[in-house]
Amino acid sequence: MQIYEELVARGLIAQVTDEEEIRELVNNGKATFYIGFDPTADSLHVGHFMALCLMKRLQMAGNKPVALIGGGTGYIGDPSSRTDMRSMMTPEVIQHNCDCFKEQMSKFIEFGEDKAIMVNNADWLLDLKYVDVLRDVGACFSVNNMLRAECYKQRMEKGLSFLEFNYMIMQSYDFYHLFKEYGCNMQFGGDDQWSNMLGGTELIRKKLGKDAYAMTITLLMNSEGKKMGKTANGAVWLDPKKTTPYEFYQYWRNVSDADVLKCIRMLTFLPLEEIDKMNDWEGSQLNTAKDILAYELTKLVHGEEEATKAREISQSLFANGGISEDMPNTVLTDDDFVDNKIGILDLMVKGGLTASKGEARRLVQQGGVSADNEKITDAAATFDKEKFNEGLIVKKGKKVFHKFTV
Repeated sequence: MQIYEELVARGLIAQVTDEEEIRELVNNGKATFYIGFDPTADSLHVGHFMALCLMKRLQMAGNKPVALIGGGTGYIGDPSSRTDMRSMMTPEVIQHNCDCFKEQMSKFIEFGEDKAIMVNNADWLLDLKYVDVLRDVGACFSVNNMLRAECYKQRMEKGLSFLEFNYMIMQSYDFYHLFKEYGCNMQFGGDDQWSNMLGGTELIRKKLGKDAYAMTITLLMNSEGKKMGKTANGAVWLDPKKTTPYEFYQYWRNVSDADVLKCIRMLTFLPLEEIDKMNDWEGSQLNTAKDILAYELTKLVHGEEEATKAREISQSLFANGGISEDMPNTVLTDDDFVDNKIGILDLMVKGGLTASKGEARRLVQQGGVSADNEKITDAAATFDKEKFNEGLIVKKGKKVFHKFTV
């Protein structure tokens, strides 16, 4: 099976333009393609992870990836899948996030001469002159067509700023620039990016003629990836300082029965023949599939040693009813206590069990929190400092255990 057919079989491709030409380029290693990453945080998350896996698959088949960091478009913010306007980031924050992305991407994609390249659209977008953009680029876009785009329609009732309205033009210009300067003949993105991507293809053809060779492939990448990369605690980060290898492993170990085989097919590099044999798995076999999924993805992101360690910790916790010397641990300091006490809400945020006190409060009210096997029913509950001398074990839900010590 060639690479294009494999992408289809794995359920990655939602819709394409010029399918026969795309198949020819990809299968013969002639595609120079780009995927964009907006630097809205200082770490990539699982939604990006799916894109990185795709780039890796295509590079292994001889194609050339272009990792585009949105240092310029980050000044505007993508309105797709948003109900409100993104908060504005300073140039310093954008640059910091770009630097973090570059370091993390290098673990997945092989950069170098005639291999993958990384570019930052701030290098060309920030030098554009407004009137030139209006005349040379804006003239190629129909406002009527832009307003029909789903990414704008969903925002019209609540309000769409003129700043965000320009995002499609900026993203389209990226493809135009990459086509001219780097020979980039293909773009990939999530299905929520379809209108923006078509804008890039049309801009190339209008500016450079119908013979300009620019293709578009849209993947079930951002929509599925964003859903997969979110938990009750926020994003599942690829940075081990934000999401530890154990937490990363445990997230995938706890995916739903309905999603596990889809995740294995879309995200892992296991042969399709091996995955197909799992199609009829049910019951306890699905737990085996979840372990395979968690191990393979943790190994890909954090390495085999960390994946093996995370698996062993998970198995030890399960065998001992959640109690293990290797369970995740947070060490508290004197500054964490007020009058030698700390509240359950502060504790859960401190240990990364929830992203906020509000989230922790809801979890307590729903009966989802225990401390040393006693269910916590009062969100105002506190613990004396001496309680932590030998360690306090907090349980969130049925499977997440965390130890707190001083």
